[in-house]
Amino acid sequence: MSGLFWSLPSQNVKNLNKYAILDLIRFTPGGISRVELARYLGLTRAAVTAIVNDLVETGTVREANSRSAPSGRKPIVLEVNPNRGWVAGVDMGATHVTILISDFSAHTITELEAPFDIKRGPESCLFGVDSLLQEAVQRAGLLISDLSAVGAGVPGPIVTDAGMVSGPPIMPGWDAYPIRDHLQGLWKCPVSINNDAELGALGEWAYGAGRGEKNLAYIKVGMGVGAGLLLGGQIYHGSTGCAGEIGHITLSENGPLCSCGNRGCLEAFAGGMAIARSAKEAVLRGQRTQLAYVTPVEKITARDVIIAARNGDLLAQQIMTEAGSHLGTAIASLVNLFNPSMVVVGGGVSQMGDLLLEPIRKIVRERSLRVASRAVRISAALLGRRSSGLGAVVQALSIALHEIPEKKEVRA
Repeated sequence: MSGLFWSLPSQNVKNLNKYAILDLIRFTPGGISRVELARYLGLTRAAVTAIVNDLVETGTVREANSRSAPSGRKPIVLEVNPNRGWVAGVDMGATHVTILISDFSAHTITELEAPFDIKRGPESCLFGVDSLLQEAVQRAGLLISDLSAVGAGVPGPIVTDAGMVSGPPIMPGWDAYPIRDHLQGLWKCPVSINNDAELGALGEWAYGAGRGEKNLAYIKVGMGVGAGLLLGGQIYHGSTGCAGEIGHITLSENGPLCSCGNRGCLEAFAGGMAIARSAKEAVLRGQRTQLAYVTPVEKITARDVIIAARNGDLLAQQIMTEAGSHLGTAIASLVNLFNPSMVVVGGGVSQMGDLLLEPIRKIVRERSLRVASRAVRISAALLGRRSSGLGAVVQALSIALHEIPEKKEVRA
């Protein structure tokens, strides 16, 4: 547990302490007591009690018996009241979109996933996202107006303040499109727009493999490759929102053409499109492989390669191992530069498991400084394909909890 995900408000110290207390309540497994809050934040018990009483009166927080006490009288702990409201998380990938509807405790009520083509452009894609959210809300027995906030992720560099993407390599037609304003106009509630890999880092930090890590890198390997960096307990965006574009690190100046227009980028060697391309080229060369039965050859996808590799196909396994080695080379540079305590590998391609992870670990051990490589753990995403969606839920809840007016009538 570390760090706060509130944007710093220009309000009084009591409000800042309130946001800190809410974050500790949200992200402490099993809840946290008033005494523990006072000890952790260095506040008096009276100050903590006054803030907690405000949160209880607004229905934001409730008391519960600790579920982790071994025996005897169980202490009273605090937890976010799940019945206080609902939020949505939207994960827009290159080829899929996932919608999560959750209560205020981040418990998923409804989850929908559908095929998606980010290259169709913003208006068509956002129309589809709106339709899927409407369906998800209906299945949850709610209305769009019941949502307190929505967090959304897209696979491109984000201009956070403007709520749009800037020069996204795999999102033609989206550059400078007002995504946040468009969605807020549709849904009439606050919307947060973030990079999908950053949300993956946040999701794994809050509920997954990286729970409580202060310095975490999340590598999303899908059609492209991106990274979300959580440094010192805060998501690092960079000066223009482009931090974490690890997919466009140059591995070879004369390598294959990348979607960004350069040659030899990591994404051109290890992204889903690159994996599929390698398989197609091998089939056309007449190499023996199960993938030769996928017709036409142009239809081979990274998913086909993953399935073939799991079924013991030697060529498919070699392709995945090579992709892992390329990823390891880039991640070793990241480990040397940022010295994270954990690297979590997620995204669709990461479903390959150790066949992808072991080459990554091997190359990181070989190519990063010993002191850094010994300190870092490399793991598959515990949340699987849901990492970014749950990160979007975390962002939505941060907005919703921040905006609850004091002394508002408690929802039954």
